[in-house]
Amino acid sequence: MSHVVVEGVSRTFPGKRGGEPTVALSPIDLTVERNDFVTILGPSGCGKSTLLRIVAGLDDPTTGQVMVAGREVVGPGPDRGMVFQSYTLFPWLTVADNIAFGLRRKGVPAAQQKEIVDFYLGKTGLTKFGKHLPKELSGGMQQRVAIARALANDPDILLLDEPFGALDNQTRGLMQELLLKIWEDDQKTVLFVTHDIEEAIFLASRCIVMTARPGRIKADVEIDLPRPRDYHLKTSAALLAFKERLTEDIRAEAIKAL
Repeated sequence: MSHVVVEGVSRTFPGKRGGEPTVALSPIDLTVERNDFVTILGPSGCGKSTLLRIVAGLDDPTTGQVMVAGREVVGPGPDRGMVFQSYTLFPWLTVADNIAFGLRRKGVPAAQQKEIVDFYLGKTGLTKFGKHLPKELSGGMQQRVAIARALANDPDILLLDEPFGALDNQTRGLMQELLLKIWEDDQKTVLFVTHDIEEAIFLASRCIVMTARPGRIKADVEIDLPRPRDYHLKTSAALLAFKERLTEDIRAEAIKAL
């Protein structure tokens, strides 16, 4: 059984002040296998984030359904962890308390909370910053907290919506390698939305390319590059060949969107 099954999912938003409705997604069919790392590319406004929010249960499809582990998605659930581009941390809570937030809501005993939080502080390189407030951290460190908070709840699926989009290029590269290391260790199923073609290729086992709005799937490309991966791969002929192909696909759709 596929881990995630998207069946005939479309999304139309009502028009404002009696205007024409906006069709964000044409009916989409997509399957994601357990422990797969799937990136989603497409021009601005093609519905990438809308699709991710529907899988997360944060938005409802106009038609179709999403099945996760054989059960229909009808709202958010602990089996899916979401990380956004904005860090969405609670500014009044320490790093450790931000990571523990979901655990407290589930009633996890305090001693077990501390054990889990300490583990993910270590995994994300934040052990020395547990007592800091978010405003005392860099952008890359805040995003590590957001990822640690999502992982602390032990979701089966990690959903990431351009999580590194606001970071400088060097920090972004380091965060990509950190995420790959976590994925290789924990073997989560990952859906990752990005505008960055190189990032999509570097991370993914599969790359989904979406058309200009209304979004539908234009291409489903297997990224058969060797693992484990590090930054040296980004200058390899194999990655550059994928980049050339996907750039042409995205460019054609971006022109349509103008």
